[in-house]
Amino acid sequence: MHKERFYTLTACCPDRSGIIARVTGFIAAEGGWILESSFHSEALPDGGAHYFMRIEIRADSLPYPLVEFRRRFAPIAADLAMDWRIADSAVKKRVAIFVSKQEHCLYDLFARWQAKELDIEIPCVVSNHDVLRGICEWHGVPFHYVPIAPHNKTQAFAEMRRIVEETHADTVVLARYMQILPPDFCAAYPNRILNIHHSFLPSFVGAKPYHQAHARGVKLIGATCHYVTAELDAGPIIEQDVIRIDHSDTVEDLMRLGKDIEKTVLARGLRYHIEDRVLVHGNKTVVFK
Repeated sequence: MHKERFYTLTACCPDRSGIIARVTGFIAAEGGWILESSFHSEALPDGGAHYFMRIEIRADSLPYPLVEFRRRFAPIAADLAMDWRIADSAVKKRVAIFVSKQEHCLYDLFARWQAKELDIEIPCVVSNHDVLRGICEWHGVPFHYVPIAPHNKTQAFAEMRRIVEETHADTVVLARYMQILPPDFCAAYPNRILNIHHSFLPSFVGAKPYHQAHARGVKLIGATCHYVTAELDAGPIIEQDVIRIDHSDTVEDLMRLGKDIEKTVLARGLRYHIEDRVLVHGNKTVVFK
C-alpha cells in the first residue's frame, strides 16, 4: 500500500464502450494522479456484461476535497448507471469483532492490528461468553458481554446492534462467533459483516464441518471468508484456501490444522475488504488483489 494519502474509487455498471475513457479522462482533467487501476468485465447469463473497476488516486493531486470529487463525478456515474463509492485512505475502517469461546482468530487479528498489518480501528469486541475479556482488556479494546439464550435472543441482538451503532463500527467480523445472526441484523449491514466458516463452502455448511469432512473421508479441508446474508453460509465469497489431509488424520487433527487456515483466510478477506478491493454483484464477488 502507498504511503501517501489516496482515494479509492470502486464502481460497477453495465458494460459498454468508453467506460475507462470517461472515468480516467475525468480524473486526468481534474489533475488527478492515478496510482493503481484494475478493471474486469464479466459476461451475464442474459447475454449482456457487467463492468467492474477500482482506481486509486493520489489525494494531493486533486485541487479540492473528496466531497467536491463526489459532486463533480456524480453526473458521469449517473450517465453510466454506476453503483459507485470513493473512500479516503486517511479514514480507517472501524471493525467490531464478534467472538464466542474460540480465541485463535481473535488473537491473530489483534496481532496483525498491533503490527499494523491491518490498518484498522477496533472499537469493540462483543461476545456471548465472558472468557475472552482479559485478552481484549490487555489490548485496550472495550469488551461487551452479551449472553444469548433461547428466551432473550431478540433483546440480545438488539443490544449488539446498539453497540455497533454506538461505537460507529462500519464493519463487523465474526471471528468464530457461533451464533446465527437474525435476518434483520444481516440486512442492516449489507456486505459489511464478514464471517470465517471452517469449511471450503459450499461444502459442509452449518455446524461441525470438520466432523462432516472426516465422515466423508475428504482429502482437502479449507476455510471460507464470506459476507453474511440471511441465508446460512451462503453469502458472497471473498477468500478461500485449503490444506491437504489424509486417512490417518482424526477429527482433532482436522480441527488443529483448520485453525491455521481459518486465521489466514479471515485476515486476507478482511484486508481485501478494508482496502476496498471487493466488489459485490448479486451473490458473487470480484476481488482485485
